[in-house]
Amino acid sequence: MKSGTVAVIGRANAGKSTLINVLVGEKVAIVSPKPQTTRDRILGIFTREDYQIVFVDTPGVYKSRNALTEQMMRTTDTTSKDVDAILFVHDGHAGVSDEDLALMRKYYAIGIPMLIAYTKIDIMPVERIPEDVKKIAEAGIEADVYPVSARKGKNLKNLLQGLAALLPEGEALFSDDVVSDRSEKFMISELMREKILLKYDEEIPHGVAIVVNTFRRRENGTYEINLDVVCEKPNHKAILIGKQGAAIKETASFARKDMEKFLGAKVFLTVYVKVKEDWRDRENLLKELGYGKDESI
Repeated sequence: MKSGTVAVIGRANAGKSTLINVLVGEKVAIVSPKPQTTRDRILGIFTREDYQIVFVDTPGVYKSRNALTEQMMRTTDTTSKDVDAILFVHDGHAGVSDEDLALMRKYYAIGIPMLIAYTKIDIMPVERIPEDVKKIAEAGIEADVYPVSARKGKNLKNLLQGLAALLPEGEALFSDDVVSDRSEKFMISELMREKILLKYDEEIPHGVAIVVNTFRRRENGTYEINLDVVCEKPNHKAILIGKQGAAIKETASFARKDMEKFLGAKVFLTVYVKVKEDWRDRENLLKELGYGKDESI
């Protein structure tokens, strides 16, 4: 069979995590319309009888602004050199700029087989697709381009077959019942962060980390979860909590519903909001909050 790893790379909001979730068939990465949604290297595993594709979701590419985002960009660049193939995800709806072409060339020049997923074709004029594909080819990027829609499921089967063809022959890297390398505890923290990204505006969600203090399954099958929402400033804490705690209660309620769906059991969730000043620029706090661990595959 064919088996190998595929780094999924692209700009923030290109639709990388959404595409991986749809391809794998289960939610393995959180999704929001805000940049910096994906902070970690996350594996999504798609297995068929004749091939296994291990997708490596990476943080979106954008300019670093603090120690956390610098670390995220290092993760993306390191991952791109330690895989069997690269899937560059491009937001087709946004067009193809010179900056986009430069980014594609950067990863194409690594020398690892690369395909381009040209996404969101369900919300753009189809006649523009050939023009953009031609522009990519004329820029010297000799990678097959697959126009796809994750939301509508368009052309995904062809994309999977194209990726499988790039992989080496070998045994499956994971058993066929595994869809991600991340633990349930990690996904619980990500689901909470996803709801914060969706509910709160501007900078506050990006300055939030989640620490799961208790993750315990009781004898009756229910889960007891206690977690901290860590923010950077006291005024951010006030906004996160809201008047008489209304905002954080609503956010926690939304998160709990997704946690119950993910775990398949009732969840008793307790949430606290804490302040750790400017944690995104403090290396010791990044490690304490779970960032900066070994990202090798």
